[in-house]
Amino acid sequence: MRRRLAGALAIVSGVSIALSVLTVPATAASPDPVPPPDVVGLTVTDLRELLDDGAVTSVQLVDAYLRRIDTYDRDRAGHSGLRSILHVNPAARAEAARLDAERAAGHVRGPLHGIPVVLKDNIDTHDLPTTSGSAALRGLRPPDDATQVARLRKAGAVVLAKTNLHEFAMSIYTVSSLGGQTRNPYDPTRHPGGSSGGTAAAVAASLAPAGLGTDTCGSIRIPAAHTNLVGVRPTLGLSSRDGVAPLAGTQDTVGPLTTSVADAALLLDATVGYDPADPVTEAARGRVPDSHLDGLRRGALRGARLGVVTDYVDTEGRAAQTSALVQAATADLEALGAEVVELGPQADLMDAVGRANRVAHEFEHDLDAYLAESARGLPRRLAHLAPPKDRLTLADIVASGEVVPSVLETLRGWVDSPPLPNPEYDEVLRQRDRLQRLLAALLRDHDLDALVYPSISEPPTPIGVEQSYRNCRLAAFSGFPAVTVPAGFTDDGLPVGVELLGEPFSESRLLGFAYDYEQATHHRTPPEGFPPLPR
Repeated sequence: MRRRLAGALAIVSGVSIALSVLTVPATAASPDPVPPPDVVGLTVTDLRELLDDGAVTSVQLVDAYLRRIDTYDRDRAGHSGLRSILHVNPAARAEAARLDAERAAGHVRGPLHGIPVVLKDNIDTHDLPTTSGSAALRGLRPPDDATQVARLRKAGAVVLAKTNLHEFAMSIYTVSSLGGQTRNPYDPTRHPGGSSGGTAAAVAASLAPAGLGTDTCGSIRIPAAHTNLVGVRPTLGLSSRDGVAPLAGTQDTVGPLTTSVADAALLLDATVGYDPADPVTEAARGRVPDSHLDGLRRGALRGARLGVVTDYVDTEGRAAQTSALVQAATADLEALGAEVVELGPQADLMDAVGRANRVAHEFEHDLDAYLAESARGLPRRLAHLAPPKDRLTLADIVASGEVVPSVLETLRGWVDSPPLPNPEYDEVLRQRDRLQRLLAALLRDHDLDALVYPSISEPPTPIGVEQSYRNCRLAAFSGFPAVTVPAGFTDDGLPVGVELLGEPFSESRLLGFAYDYEQATHHRTPPEGFPPLPR
């Protein structure tokens, strides 16, 4: 891998997705006469057991998920699809066949051997486009895989497809010029969260059993909460961002979106650890557990001290039902043996959170560095639009106008950003450091194992209706890890997530808490509108 890292809303009309990209490879000529299995509601752990027992092949799993993508994701006459998938991997079936052959020969790479996964389309793949959801970058194919993709493939995972995202990961609604508006499987009139909403919608609707997203400020945790999934934002430094289109290099992370806590632990195990292509992962040396599965046990919450961030518990308007469900979750945590403490207002902490966002300062600098490696000046139809004429930059993308309008407006304001460092940026970094100190002190002074709060204050709003997502900031701006887990449904059937935040590199402990809660409550249920297909 190569060293790369240098440091709103619009409804799309008239968007055309190339059907050749979304065409599912034909399976009629398959030599395997057994129909694809019913995969609805199956976790990666379930699929692993079926593969180990010889009850199913990886080829059959790929076929099953491709059928569901073909049926449920694409727009058809009189029916709007989920629009979660941007690019299906035409080699997925062949990759699965090779892995089946390895298994038959007695070689199993690990628990992900033969498991299909989807990837957010800002994560580089050498054999599929990586577009950040932008028509400006359509067809762009990086020279190699992102480190985390390479590690997934080495572990035996099959890259099934690349997923839609809020263009350039800029907001939480998952609308892009290339993919249009992704819909929420639990209510297709609503957005799925974002920016990793394509991955979330696909996994929630059983178009894939698991996937990767990115999180700069809630982009994993918000769609997880809105689509009834488990989402993990790892500690900044636990896992590599090499080959990932950046939003802000000091905030970006990559993590799993799954239907169970155990599955999230499996994906973390396959992807985390030191990577010389991403210097921030130096912090992971000696901090990665043998397996994140080791902390998953019933009784993990017994004796834990959890602090409720009441600053993030809103009770007015649309937030009332979310807050009620999270309050019920804290009662469940107490019943499972945790001591829950309401922290009350944290004025200094909230002040630091409000002043520590680095995105506007870092985006142009970091994106241009990424494009220099992953784009290599392509596409040439863009690279000449703005100086320098021989290199693709943010200025070229903005000059093309091939970006969803709300994102284009933001990007236009970030062209020719002041060079780094500068006094304003230095102050933002100082506020980040202050936030880290205050957060560590809060956990230490109250003897807390984790903080608890709603992953996002409101349920998903209808498409076109904005909503607040300030709760994302505490983990994102500090770099501390957070896990969101399903906490139930509102009266009108919309999912809500509860989030657990801990000290750096405490993922195993947080996953243990989440697992204990998950196993006691079983809030995860598949959406009714995406049932099993006829066999």
